[in-house]
Amino acid sequence: MSAHADTHAHEDDHGHHHKETFVTKYIFSQDHKMIAKQYLVTGTIMGIIGILMSLMFRMQIAWPEEPNVLFEALLGKWAPDGVMDADIYLALVTIHGTIMVFFVLTAGLSGTFSNLLIPLQIGARDMASGFLNMVSYWLFFLSSVIMVISLFVEAGPAAAGWTIYPPLSALPMAQGGSGMGMTLWLVSMAIFIASSLLGSLNYVVTVINLRTKGMSMTRLPLTIWAFFVTAIIGIISFPVLLSAALLLIMDRSFGTSFFLSDIFIQGEVLHYQGGSPVLFEHLFWFLGHPEVYIVILPAMGLVSEIMASNSRKPIFGYRAMIVSILAIAFLSTIVWGHHMFISGMNPFLGSVFTFTTLLIAIPSAVKAFNWITTLWKGNLQMNPAMLFSIGFVSTFITGGLTGIILGDSALDINVHDTYFVVAHFHLVMGISALYGMFAGIYHWFPKMYGRMLNKNLGYIHFWLTAVCAYGVFFPMHFIGMAGLPRRYYTNSNFPLFDDLANVNVIITVFALVGGVVQLVYLYNFFSSIFFGKKATQNPWKATTLEWTTPVEHIHGNWPGEIPHVHRWAYDYSKPGYDVDFVPQNVPFKEGEVELHH
Repeated sequence: MSAHADTHAHEDDHGHHHKETFVTKYIFSQDHKMIAKQYLVTGTIMGIIGILMSLMFRMQIAWPEEPNVLFEALLGKWAPDGVMDADIYLALVTIHGTIMVFFVLTAGLSGTFSNLLIPLQIGARDMASGFLNMVSYWLFFLSSVIMVISLFVEAGPAAAGWTIYPPLSALPMAQGGSGMGMTLWLVSMAIFIASSLLGSLNYVVTVINLRTKGMSMTRLPLTIWAFFVTAIIGIISFPVLLSAALLLIMDRSFGTSFFLSDIFIQGEVLHYQGGSPVLFEHLFWFLGHPEVYIVILPAMGLVSEIMASNSRKPIFGYRAMIVSILAIAFLSTIVWGHHMFISGMNPFLGSVFTFTTLLIAIPSAVKAFNWITTLWKGNLQMNPAMLFSIGFVSTFITGGLTGIILGDSALDINVHDTYFVVAHFHLVMGISALYGMFAGIYHWFPKMYGRMLNKNLGYIHFWLTAVCAYGVFFPMHFIGMAGLPRRYYTNSNFPLFDDLANVNVIITVFALVGGVVQLVYLYNFFSSIFFGKKATQNPWKATTLEWTTPVEHIHGNWPGEIPHVHRWAYDYSKPGYDVDFVPQNVPFKEGEVELHH
C-alpha cells in the first residue's frame, strides 16, 4: 500500500469527527463521487435546453412560415406573431450544437464517469487533487451559466454556427448575434476549456500515480484506459481552441486582423488586411476533430465494460482494445483537414487527409468486431444498460460507414454542408455518445445513488429512443444526397427541394416523439434517486473494484484497507469457479492460470 493511501486511511479513522455541513457535502464538495453527480445533473439540465432548441428549429424546418404558439411563448420578439425570425434560427442551431458537444457530451459524459470511476476502479481513496477537481466542476458550472445568460442578450445569442467561423464571428457588426452574444460565447468557452484542462490533468495524474497494489496498466478496466487517453487528447488539443478563441477576441475587440481581410460592408471597405479565415478553420478543427474522439472514447470504454459484464464473458481482445484506443487517439490529431476539403486546400493535401482519415476506420473496426465477438455465444443479460450498449455499436457502425464517404476528398464535394453531414456526425458521435452515457447511467446508478433505476421504464426509454433516433437521422442521409443544405431556416424558396418537404415533416415528428420519450428517462432518474429499489453491493455481479465498496458512500471509498488486485478485470465464467465472475481482489487459487489476454 502506498504511503499516500496509508495517510488517507489513517485520516479516515478520524474522519467521523468533522461533521459535514450541507455546503461542504453537496456544493463545495471535494469528494469525487459527489462531483460526478454534480457534473451529471448539470449536464442533464444543459441537455434539456439543447434538446428543446433542436425541437424548435426542427418544427421551423417542417412547417416554415406557419405561426406556432410555442415560438411565441419561448422566443418572444424573435417570433413576431409566432413566426420564427431567420436570425434566431441560426442562433438556435449554434447554441444547440455548442451545448450538446461541449456541455453535455464532453463535460456531462467525461466529467461524470471519469470522476466516478477512476478512483473507484483503480483502487484510490479519491482523485490526486480533490481541490482541483472541485475547481474544475465550478468553472464548468460558471461557463454553463454564462452560455445560458447569452440566450437573453438583446441583440440575440451567438449565431455563427457552433464552429463560429469568421467573418460572422469576427465582425461584431456582421449580424445581431455577432455582438454581445458572441462575446459571451467566447468567454464561456474560454472558462469551459480551463475547466476541461484542470479535470484532464487530474485524471491523468490519478491514473498514473494512485493505482492500488497489483493494479498494473494491463489489469485496468477498459473504462479507465478510455478516460485516461481521452484526458490526454484533451490536454493536447483544447489549448489550440483557446488560442483560436483568444485571437478571435483580439480581432473583435482590439482591431487585429488574424482572421479578416478585404471585408466590404454595404460597399464600404473595412481596415482589416492580411488575415485568413482559413487559419481559423485550421485552429478550430485541430481541436474539433480530436474533440469528437474526446466525446466517443469514454462511451466506448463504458460500453466495453458493460458488455463484458452483461455477456458474462471476458471482453474479446483486451490488448487489441487498448491498442485501438491509442491508435484512435494518435490518428485523431492528424485528420482535421477533412472538415476543410472545399476550403480551397491543395488537392494533394486533401489526398493526405483522406488517407489518414480512412486509417481511423481500422482501429474503429477492431473495436466494433471485438464488441460483436464479446456478445457471441455469451449468456446475455438484456437489461437497459446492455441494450443501450448494443444500440451504441449499431449507431457507431451505421454512422461510421458514411464517414468513409465524407472522408474522401472527391466524394465529399457533393455532400459537404448538406444534411448528409448532419446525419453522419449525429449518428456516429451524437447518438452513439448519448447511448454510451445512458448505458453508463443505467449501469452505475446504483453506485452513484445506492438505488436501482426502474427496469421497465428503461426498456420503454431504450426502444422508443432507438426507433426515433434512426427515424430522425436515417432519412437525413437521403435529403442530404438530394442536395439539401444545412442551416437554412426554410427551403421554400427553392422549387428544387419542394419534394423533400414531406421528409422533413417525418423527421420532425420522430424528433418530437423522441424528445417526449426523454421525459420517461428524466422521471425514472429523478424519482429513483429518492424512491428507487435499494441496491445491493454488487447488483450486476461484476468483477471490478468499485463493487467492493459499501453501498453507503463514505469519504475515502473503502472503510478499511484498499483491496489489492490479483487479476485482470474480466474474469467472467472462468473454469474452476462455482460462480460466473471472479472479482479483481480475489487471489489466485493453487494451479489457476492467468488468462492470456
